[in-house]
Amino acid sequence: MSKPQTIAFIGAGNMASAIIGGMIENGFKAENIWVSAPDDSHLQSLRKRFGVSVTTDNRHCAQQADMIVLAVKPQVMRQVCQDIAPVVQNTRPLMVSIAAGLECATLDNWLGGGLPVVRVMPNTPSLVGKGSAGLYATDDVEQAQRDAVSAIFESIGVAVWVEQEDLLHAVTALSGSGPAYFFLMLEALEDAAVANGLEAATARKLAIQTMAGAAEMAGRGPDEPAQLKRNVMSPGGTTEQAIRTFEDGGLRELVTKASTAAYSRSGEMARELAKDDE
Repeated sequence: MSKPQTIAFIGAGNMASAIIGGMIENGFKAENIWVSAPDDSHLQSLRKRFGVSVTTDNRHCAQQADMIVLAVKPQVMRQVCQDIAPVVQNTRPLMVSIAAGLECATLDNWLGGGLPVVRVMPNTPSLVGKGSAGLYATDDVEQAQRDAVSAIFESIGVAVWVEQEDLLHAVTALSGSGPAYFFLMLEALEDAAVANGLEAATARKLAIQTMAGAAEMAGRGPDEPAQLKRNVMSPGGTTEQAIRTFEDGGLRELVTKASTAAYSRSGEMARELAKDDE
């Protein structure tokens, strides 16, 4: 597993904590991880939990690192980047951002220019080690650095590189927003089962396991989703009737419309954030 000597996290929220936990579980040494955030009590909790080094000083944190993971909200990213710019212009680390919408050129500008930058779009299942992350690297990023970033995000799920930054909008619409789509389906399945007479707790337990089992089957076997669907259906049976109802109701078209709306909004947000930089 290729990884840099020292990794610094600026920001210590849920996603940063999930990444750190996954890294340590997969062999990264806690002694090579630094974390900074304004709340010292939260940092001390992380130190006790993971054994990492902590500080409330972003510049000191950045000074330690071969790779810096920017894990703060987009609204404060500019301030954070400009604060550590004098440090990173001297040390020249790999910069990795997990902030939605902020493009590499914007980040690089705030950091003083000329740094290797990777953007990552993780999703909330990363919090339970089942994440799906899209990654994009600028031309200044070396292969060994790409491998190091892959290793980090593969420690909390799946990591897939895209070769055009704009494709991160498609990743956002699929895996970034996607968990909410499935939660909506889970909610609808539970409500329907309750309407058919099941108790809510029973309906939820069965619906969750049904979705988890179906995902596991899709991930393990060679069959395409269409074939997996046909494997469940019997001519004239219950599943065929349900699928026909979904199809006649325009489910495919609705999913496409919803995904396109998320994709478009992701692009709008990127343009809004870039405009703020002007």
